Amino acid sequence: MTGPLSIYLPSLRGGGAERVMVTLANGFAERGMAVDLVLANAAGPYLDDVAPGVHVVDLGGHRVLASLPALVGYLRRERPRALLSAMNHANVIALVARRLAQVSTRVVVSEHANYSQYRQHATSLQTRMITPLMHWAYPRADSVVAVSLGVADDLAPVIGLTRASIAVVYNPVVLKDTLARANEPLDHPWFAPGEPPVVLGVGRLTAQKDFDTLLRAFAKLREERKARLMILGEGELRPELEALIEALGLSADVALPGFKANPLAYMRRASLFVLSSRFEGFGNVLVEAMACGTQVVSTDCPSGPAEILEDGKWGRLVPVGDVGALADAMLATLAEAHQPDVACRARDFGVAQAVDGYLRVLFGDAALQKGEV
Repeated sequence: MTGPLSIYLPSLRGGGAERVMVTLANGFAERGMAVDLVLANAAGPYLDDVAPGVHVVDLGGHRVLASLPALVGYLRRERPRALLSAMNHANVIALVARRLAQVSTRVVVSEHANYSQYRQHATSLQTRMITPLMHWAYPRADSVVAVSLGVADDLAPVIGLTRASIAVVYNPVVLKDTLARANEPLDHPWFAPGEPPVVLGVGRLTAQKDFDTLLRAFAKLREERKARLMILGEGELRPELEALIEALGLSADVALPGFKANPLAYMRRASLFVLSSRFEGFGNVLVEAMACGTQVVSTDCPSGPAEILEDGKWGRLVPVGDVGALADAMLATLAEAHQPDVACRARDFGVAQAVDGYLRVLFGDAALQKGEV
């Protein structure tokens, strides 16, 4: 089969999964492969990041389900060698489309979230109803990929697969321009010489990220030493977090500057990065901070951080929601004289490693060794 390698997504509007898929598409194209980025709806900020060598296919569907007929037509017309999809509802549609198209295209589905946690915190009926569809569809995939061991361990019983049948490929986080972006100028008075250390958090202002625990832990830290806390991101919990900052008496030392297109410049200049999440799929921002050479503290949440930090080798892990433990870990890390070379560990999560991993799953080791990919 000589068709393209295709990647199927709802759109490029969202966050981590979409960004990872664009990075992979660009990485595959850089290896000289014909790559189609097939989108139910070609919209979203990550469109600007798609490399010229990647062909964007717009199926013109306002919803993933509405793109099914167009995806069937695409598969019959282009007959791709393989189709990689991401996000559970898109994964189901990809497998249904192959069945209807009656083509021999290999379909590999990828999971980017800890599904049990995702389902537990879901509010929409659609999200709660997707489980039986996944249970039917995923065993029909040629392979299932999870972005962390924890995601794979959690997913296997949900969809009725053996754990051994789920491959794990870590996300491509460290890019060619990561250090250049980290070193871009940043004009903020908190990062001037002689100012107190800045603790940084990055993420949407949602319950998942548990920034209320971070704020309470920072309040305890401030009882012991001077420091400032900055949280980059926007979201529905901004009013509640602002009220908590006021109630804790932290207004002079905490900033919520909103979404920043280049958080790496802030990570590079922060003294400490903290991931306070209740759950993750992997934890891209943790790796990004480490790539900038910044020390990190994280909750030991499902899933990803413990694997990234190798159970605490590269940064302290604390229980989810434990204000005292998080405060102690931040204080200890800020006071540490000999700090681990976190940038060295971050290099394990580069584009080359991820591209190799997905190509093995998509085509097999034998095809790679023979140069058939």
